[in-house]
Amino acid sequence: MAWESFLQGTSPSKSLLLVPKSLKANQETVILVFSRSCLHAVSSLDGEVIWKIDLTENSVEIQKIIQLHDSDIIYAVGFSSPTQLDQFQINVKSGELLKHQTATFSGGFSGELVSVSDDVLVTVDTARSNLVIINFKNGEIGILQSPIAPVIDEFSGLMEIVPSKLSGLLAVKVNSLLTLVRVKGEGELEVVDKIPGQATVSDALLVSENQHAAALAHHEGSHMHLTVKLIDNWSTSFIDENIVIDKQRGSVQKVFLNSYIRTDRSHGFRALLVMEDHSLLLVQQGEIVWSREDGLASIVNVVTSELPVEKKGVSIAKVENNLIEWLQGHLLKLKGTLMIASPEDVVAIQNMRLKSSDKSKMSRDHNGFRKLLIVLTKSGKLFALHSGDGRVVWSRLLQPFHKSKDCAPRWLNIYQWQDPHHRAMDENPSVLVVGRCGQSMDGPGLLSFVDTYTGKEISSSSQTHSIVKVIPLPFTDSTERRLHILIDAEGRAHLYPQTSEAIGILQSEFSNIYWYSVEADSGIIKGHALMRKCVDVVDDYCFESKDVWLIMLPSDSEKIIASATRKLNEVVHTQAKVVADQDVMYKYISKNLLFLATVAPKSSGEIGTTTPEDSWLVVYLIDIVNGRILHRMIHHGSTGPVHAVFSENWVVYHYFNLKAHRYEMSVVEIYDQSRADNIDVWKLIIGKHNLTTPISSYSRPEILAKSQSYFFTHSVKAISVTSTSKGITSKQLLIGTINDQILALDKRYLDPRRSINPSQAEREEGVIPLTDSLPIIPQTYVTHALQVEGLRGIMTIPAKLESTTLAFAYGVDLFFTRITPSRTYDSLTEDFSYALLLITIVALVIAIFATWVLSERKELQDKWK
Repeated sequence: MAWESFLQGTSPSKSLLLVPKSLKANQETVILVFSRSCLHAVSSLDGEVIWKIDLTENSVEIQKIIQLHDSDIIYAVGFSSPTQLDQFQINVKSGELLKHQTATFSGGFSGELVSVSDDVLVTVDTARSNLVIINFKNGEIGILQSPIAPVIDEFSGLMEIVPSKLSGLLAVKVNSLLTLVRVKGEGELEVVDKIPGQATVSDALLVSENQHAAALAHHEGSHMHLTVKLIDNWSTSFIDENIVIDKQRGSVQKVFLNSYIRTDRSHGFRALLVMEDHSLLLVQQGEIVWSREDGLASIVNVVTSELPVEKKGVSIAKVENNLIEWLQGHLLKLKGTLMIASPEDVVAIQNMRLKSSDKSKMSRDHNGFRKLLIVLTKSGKLFALHSGDGRVVWSRLLQPFHKSKDCAPRWLNIYQWQDPHHRAMDENPSVLVVGRCGQSMDGPGLLSFVDTYTGKEISSSSQTHSIVKVIPLPFTDSTERRLHILIDAEGRAHLYPQTSEAIGILQSEFSNIYWYSVEADSGIIKGHALMRKCVDVVDDYCFESKDVWLIMLPSDSEKIIASATRKLNEVVHTQAKVVADQDVMYKYISKNLLFLATVAPKSSGEIGTTTPEDSWLVVYLIDIVNGRILHRMIHHGSTGPVHAVFSENWVVYHYFNLKAHRYEMSVVEIYDQSRADNIDVWKLIIGKHNLTTPISSYSRPEILAKSQSYFFTHSVKAISVTSTSKGITSKQLLIGTINDQILALDKRYLDPRRSINPSQAEREEGVIPLTDSLPIIPQTYVTHALQVEGLRGIMTIPAKLESTTLAFAYGVDLFFTRITPSRTYDSLTEDFSYALLLITIVALVIAIFATWVLSERKELQDKWK
C-alpha cells in the first residue's frame, strides 16, 4: 500500500470518486472525491488533501464530476432538490469556486445522472417515462425532455437507466428489456438494439484511434452469450461467443472489457464477469480462464454441521481399486525419490498426498476436528466449506428460486434446523435460511431448508407474514428438528415446524418462553411472552404475544449502542468456584441475561467529537424474563464503540476512555449469594440446604458483582470466547484487533479479584498480580504473521476433544485454526514419535526379561553355595 487517506466531512452523503486517465505512479495527479457533503482534491503521490470545498450549505448531492481533456476546470453536477440541478465550476489546481449555476425542471429528476459525452448528461423524470437530457454547451445549462414511448414499441411500466459509460449511447431497462438508445442533437433518440431477458453492457473501451467497443452479455437458457461490438457501428461484432456457466452463479451483473493485440495484429478481448453470487469469471476465447468465489468475502453468518459417519464394510471392487491406487502411488513416490518424476507426476504426487490426508476426509473423526462450515453470504448464496483444507464442498444460490417482479430476496440469517444424532446413518442434517422480500421490515418472509451434506434445497416457501426476529427454542421433536419461533412486524409469533407434535411441545412449555426486543433509536427495551392463539388469523401455528415489561431510557442522556447475550449452546462445567481461602463462590448462571451498553447522545459519533466531561458509558445487566436490572455501572469520560462478549457468569467489554486517551477493557462477574450458606458442612449433613431449590427468575436474587478495568493497547473489530464440549478447559478471549489479527488473551488477566499484592493462597490459585494494562504477548497471536483482511467476525466451535476449540474468522479473508487454551492435556501431539515409544517399550521388556534371567541365575548360584 502506497498511502491511505481518511476524509473528514460534516454530514453523511453519497460517495463519488474520479480518477484521471492520466494517472501515473511517479507523477502528481489530482484525484477528486465527493464524500460527507464535501468535495476533496487528493494528491496521488502521498494522499494529502490539496483542497476541500464544503457543500453542506447548498444541500447538494453531487452525482457527477466531469473533467474535460487538457483543462484545469472541473464541473461538479448534482441535485439540491427533486426539481433543481446545480453545477459548480471549480479550478482543479487551486480549488477556487469559479461559478455556481442552477436550473429547474418542473418534471423533476429521478435516478442517476449518466454521461453520454463530455458535455451531455441524461437522467429520467419523476414519472420515469421521459428522458431528461442536460447539456453544458458554452458554459450554460440546457434541459430537454424526450419521451421514450415514440421510439420503443408497446412502452409500459417504468423506465430505469443502467449506469454505464458509453460514448453517445445510453442503456435503459424498459419492459424487462435492455434497450440501447443513441442520443443525437436536440434530444433526438434512436434505438440501436433490444436485448430480452437478463442482459448487461460494459463501459466503452478505446480499441484504436476514435474507435470504441463495448461488451454485451445476456443469458440464453443455460448459456451466456457474449458479444463485443463497435459503438459507432453496432452491427459490427469483434467476437460472438457462447459460454457455459454454472447456474448456481446466477446472472451476470457487470461486465468489464479488456483488449490485447494478437500475433496476427488483430484485436482480442477478455471479459471479466461479475456474477449474481458475487463471483468473478475471466472469459477469453469462449472459455472460462479462471474463477474466484469472491462472495465468500461478504459472509453474513456461519453455522457448523457434522460430517457423515464413516460406514463400515468395503466392497471387493473398492478394495481392488484401492490396491491399484496404492501400487500406482508407491510407483509415483519411487519416481520422486529417484528424481525421475515428470512435472505431471509431481502434481499427481501432491494431489495424492492431499487426498490421503486425514484432514480432508469427508467423514467424521474421533476428535471432532473435521466439520462442515455452512456460510451464508450477502448475495444469498450458501457455501459448505471443509474445515480441513477450506475447499468448497458444495454451493447453492438461493436467489433465482425466489426472485420475481414482486420480490427481491434479502437473506438475513442461517440456523440449525435438524441435527440427527440417533439416526445419523439414515438422515442428513439440514439448516434453515431466513430472508424477506425487499428492505422493508414488513415484507413477506422467505424460508429455505437445505441439506448440509448435498446442498440440495429440501423445501422452500414464501410466507404471508413478515419476519423480524427468529428465536431458536431448546426443544426438538421426534425427528430431531429444532423448534423455532418467528416474530413478525406486528409482534405475533409463528411456530415452525408446523406439526401437531410441535404444537404439543410448545403447549407444555408455553409459560416458560420469553424474548426481548431493543429499539435503539427510541431507547426502549421490552420483554415479551406468549399469550394465546391468534384471534384474527386462521392459523393454528400463530400466537399473539404480550409485553411483560418495559424499560425506557432517558433519550437526553443515554443512547443504546451495543448488546450481548450468552450462547444458547454454551456448556458450564460447574456452578461452584473455589477461591484461595478454600471458600466457595457460586456463579450466577442464567441464559436469560442481557448485557446492554449506552453512551451520552453527544458522544455517540466518532471518537474525539466531544469532551470527556460530556461523555459517559453506562452498562446494564438485565434479566429478560422480568426486566429486573441486576447490575448497573457508569464509566465517566468514556465512549464507544463497544464490543462485548458474554460467557458463563461474566461479561467483558471494550471501549474508549477519553480522559486517558486510551482503549480500555472491563470485566464484570456476578455471583449468587443465596447459595453462600451451602458451604456449611453440618447443614449439608442434616439436609438444611437449598441446593435442590429450583431457580426462578421471578425470585429476587441476591447478587454480588465484582468488576475491574484495564487499559488495552489496540482498537477492536470483533471479540469472542473459546468454547469446549464439557466447559472444563480454561477460557481465552479471541480479540480481532485493528490490524486484522486475532489475539488469544487468557481470561485470568481479566479477573476482577486481581490485586497489587496477592496473598500466597491467591498466587497458588493462579491469581495474577494487578497491572494497569493487559499484556500483548506476540506469541499469543493465533494468526501468527498472517492478517485476516477486513476481519468482521470470529466464531468458536467446540471439538469432541475437551482441550481443543475450533476457531473460524471471516472478513475479506477466511481463517481457521485449532486452539488449546490449557494445552493438549488429553491427547498426544501430532508430531509425537510413536516409533520411539514402541522402541522404548520393547527395550524395557527386553531389559526386564534379561534382568529376570540374571536374577534367577544368581539366586540358583547362591543356593548351590
